[in-house]
Amino acid sequence: MDYEEMKFAKLDTDREKRTGFPEVVFCEGKPDEYLVEIYKKLYGKNGRVFGTRASREQYELVKNEIPEIEYDKVSRILKAGVKSSEAGQSNEPGKSTYIVVCTGGTADIPVAEEAAQTAEFFGCRVERIFDIGVSGIHRVLSKAEILRGASCVVAVAGMEGALASVVGGLVSNPVIAVPTSVGYGASFGGMSALLTMINSCANGITVVNIDNGYGAGYVATQIDRLARG
Repeated sequence: MDYEEMKFAKLDTDREKRTGFPEVVFCEGKPDEYLVEIYKKLYGKNGRVFGTRASREQYELVKNEIPEIEYDKVSRILKAGVKSSEAGQSNEPGKSTYIVVCTGGTADIPVAEEAAQTAEFFGCRVERIFDIGVSGIHRVLSKAEILRGASCVVAVAGMEGALASVVGGLVSNPVIAVPTSVGYGASFGGMSALLTMINSCANGITVVNIDNGYGAGYVATQIDRLARG
């Protein structure tokens, strides 16, 4: 198995061969010079690079070395590379797939966008449905058809995190629940939503860590690839 020694990092150049996904950069907290060098190496080797939790300042630094780099201030994703023109397409004629990423509220969109853009970068088609939380249950019920047609659903919610349970009771496809840190004091920074999602009585729900949109997008991509065949 191969990796590239950089002293401050060991780039896992063999990861895509092993797992089907290239190494992704967690940008937050990395010293500036290390981050720039990591981006240059990955982009030079793969022709694409994807990172999460980046700041505007980090974007400006990387852009000096990689002019093609793109930054989304909502999801905080920092990426460069060719976009897939065959997202969700299968080798089987007439068969295509998509992932739904939905949120309980508008405040959950940054985490949802991290999930959606992760899946899109890895070649999936994503349908976004924002602000369908349980305080207006008719909103999620009005989207039942598109939810049921997806290969999987990523349900992103803070507060009490009930959206995942409602969606899980409406669909036969897998639901990936993402608790967010959105909420008032007793939400305990997302712990309330996390516990609700873990304790859901709806079947077919799996839960990732608080605010982990990237992890949800990764798993959703794996499910979508299997569904695609």
